[in-house]
Amino acid sequence: MSDKILFDIAIIMLSALICGRLVKHISMPNVTGYLIAGLILGPFITNLIPEDMVSNFSVASDMALGFIALSIGSEFKISYFKKVGAAPIVIACFESFGAVLVVTSVCILLKFPAPLSILLGAIAAATAPAQTIMVVKQYNAKGPMTSMLMSVVAIDDATALIAFGFATAIVKAMESGNGISIWSILEPVYEVGVSFVLGFVLSIVMILFFRHFKKNSNRLCVIVGVLFLDIWVSNQIGGSALLSCMALGAGLVNLFNEVDSVMEITNSFTPPLLMVFFAISGAGFNMGALKEIGLIGIVYVVMRVVGKMLGAYVGGKIMKQDDKTCKYLGPTLMPQAGVALGLIMVAQSVVPQYGAQMSTVILCSTFIYSILGPSVAKWALVKAGEIKVGAKN
Repeated sequence: MSDKILFDIAIIMLSALICGRLVKHISMPNVTGYLIAGLILGPFITNLIPEDMVSNFSVASDMALGFIALSIGSEFKISYFKKVGAAPIVIACFESFGAVLVVTSVCILLKFPAPLSILLGAIAAATAPAQTIMVVKQYNAKGPMTSMLMSVVAIDDATALIAFGFATAIVKAMESGNGISIWSILEPVYEVGVSFVLGFVLSIVMILFFRHFKKNSNRLCVIVGVLFLDIWVSNQIGGSALLSCMALGAGLVNLFNEVDSVMEITNSFTPPLLMVFFAISGAGFNMGALKEIGLIGIVYVVMRVVGKMLGAYVGGKIMKQDDKTCKYLGPTLMPQAGVALGLIMVAQSVVPQYGAQMSTVILCSTFIYSILGPSVAKWALVKAGEIKVGAKN
């Protein structure tokens, strides 16, 4: 590792720390400050973080998202699901497919090409949990809506992948005229299934290591080693690293009695990594692309949020959740990043003629959601009574 990289990381971390503190004075979450710091340091403003460095930090992004997914999975207690029943699954399905339906329908009504509308609608289902989870942790949000949120975002990735799988199958059939293939339908089911199996198996492997290594320092090495192995194997076998790491956390919380101490160890290790991850994410935003977003981009940004809110509300009402959960869960699902950006790559190969347009829409919407999302999530959690007004951290 060169001295220049060490300097870059130092500047990123210190700048993110300062911006995180500054935005607190205007009641914004730390994660917004980290994103703004990256944006300022990035290639489109000061260029202290050049474009090649952003791309070279993809491994750090995988690591950070793995830890975030592990944390989400650790909330997946069977005892909780026995208590609330199928509510998280139903709400996750409604908010995901609500976004799909609203975005696709409005785009088609506005005469945008059907293949483009269908794929954008499918991508709209995906939610990036990282920013919302950071807000939950910073303000120590607690309550029924927060518990529901943690479960819904964990299920959301699975529903998004399945929705996208069906959408690509439909679009391929439209483009080729050869009908829908069996594999195009089964592929997303395979991706979800293999990810959960891998995560569960590796949770057992991690527990076996824990029986022989009880010191916190040793257990941290076990956590990091197994988590990184999970990410690598998942990528090799065509799974979803996010889903697999969630399954790893879910396996731990249900099979290991000392999971609280494990998460304490993890939480003491991850803050610098997450800070760098969000700053690098901010550096990757191309502000110049905002002027090219066009009408379809505006429709996507607005209608996706409408679909998520409407779906979460209807799903919550069907499952007889309290009014605050029904009203305020939807806004916490605004952020969108990693999974959506990955789905663009697949969508571009299906309809290359719309590739540039889709990329611009999703990149611009990711920027908008990332800047606004954490503050909206905080507002929603405050309105739900699960963050104390004036809470500081």
